[in-house]
Amino acid sequence: MSTADKPNSSDGDRGKVLLVGDVHKAFLDADAITKGRCEVCANMADAIEAARKNSFAAIGVVMAGTSDKLSSALTALRESNPNARIILLAQMYEEPIAIRLVGSDSSGAGVADDYLICPVEADKFYESIQPARSSRQSRTASFGAVDATLERRIQHLEKLATEDDLTGLKNRRYVLEFSRQILEHARKENGRVTLLIFDIDNFKHYNDVYGHAAGDKILKQAAILMRRCCRAHDVVGRFGGDEFAVVFWDDPHGKAVSLETERRSAAVDHPKEAIFIARRFRRELEKAELHLLGPAGEGVLTISGGLASFPRDGSTVKELFQQANKALLDAKRSGKNRIYLVGKPQSDIADI
Repeated sequence: MSTADKPNSSDGDRGKVLLVGDVHKAFLDADAITKGRCEVCANMADAIEAARKNSFAAIGVVMAGTSDKLSSALTALRESNPNARIILLAQMYEEPIAIRLVGSDSSGAGVADDYLICPVEADKFYESIQPARSSRQSRTASFGAVDATLERRIQHLEKLATEDDLTGLKNRRYVLEFSRQILEHARKENGRVTLLIFDIDNFKHYNDVYGHAAGDKILKQAAILMRRCCRAHDVVGRFGGDEFAVVFWDDPHGKAVSLETERRSAAVDHPKEAIFIARRFRRELEKAELHLLGPAGEGVLTISGGLASFPRDGSTVKELFQQANKALLDAKRSGKNRIYLVGKPQSDIADI
């Protein structure tokens, strides 16, 4: 690299930011952020060239619309501007990929430093640009204590906004927004999405007989078992009370559906993976050792649920939830301890 091409460190010191991709897909206030201290590149090739010639405090990469070779592109960005913090701007359904990219690679260093779930406000993005705590240790002890307390509070508030406090699963708000985003993605990519809604049979009985503390433990154990049965990228949430929702979708690391016959089958069949996982969860819950319910507690927990798939049973979040809830009610009326498919009230998934 020639002297003229070397990054100017003073630019980085002033907090200059490089944004890569369509910022309107990532920011709630995209027009405001582009008027600030940001340079925007529409594609990765231009961004790598800009990073080579200038020093940036941070580089924000909009994941939506980027190529499949994002890891190698991020590595090139890192090599072009090694001092910049690389922040991924991910949609909810892209979070599994973002986690992998931020995690360590074979050399022990991630190809990105952090990620944010979009849409995000400019202020939050600028907060993420701040260096890690290890580089702020030169501050006074009093400032360090205040900073640590504020950081913990921010993390706690962010957790409350997306997680259920009792079970640690995603909350209703997160599941609904994720469902909206993943359906939009599935329409464009011919993807498959299946929604499972279920609740614990006779849960009020457990609360009344054993107390609310026991009821809470049942909910926690159900959450642990469901999370254990699901794949890493599936979204498991608690809607409130003993009602849970699971969003099954195509593995973001797997191969895209390519054969026309497979495309057609997505419109008429429930994905086998979702049915298999729901079956496994039922078995695990039924044989769970629930010592808090006494000697007769083992094997008494059952669930009722309904499965609805996109695009087979609905094309919107509202339609899918309505259809899955209808199937759940059919399962309840038919004697509980079963999960029904939409449109097949005579058939429990155990019979498939």
